[in-house]
Amino acid sequence: MDSNQKQNKQYLFDNPKNVNRILYLLYACCTLLVVLDFVIHRHVYHSWENLPLFYPIYGFVGCVILVLVARWMRTFLMRSEDYYDDSNDSLSDNNSEGHLEKTTDENTHTGASNQTQNKKIGDHHVDA
Repeated sequence: MDSNQKQNKQYLFDNPKNVNRILYLLYACCTLLVVLDFVIHRHVYHSWENLPLFYPIYGFVGCVILVLVARWMRTFLMRSEDYYDDSNDSLSDNNSEGHLEKTTDENTHTGASNQTQNKKIGDHHVDA
């Protein structure tokens, strides 16, 4: 397959008709569930579960509360856009990349030599 065919390949959701079909299917499922809520007998534990459309309303209110709590948490959890850039500036002054590469090479070498020395662990032979 050449690059021109890869660029022209159309996926399922690239066609707006397919997106509309899936949305209509979702709407039909939701409508069916609402109708079945009036038809099917449920075994409830609390009296408020007998209210019509209790579960869809409960789910909607739960989602709204989750969004509101997330927006409130965002005020103290969110970091500035350059949060990680500030810490990288101080590390780059100390030539940390060279130090990290050197440390990685030393650890790899140490691990490889330990691996060759420890071919037998307990009563089992290890070929790793």
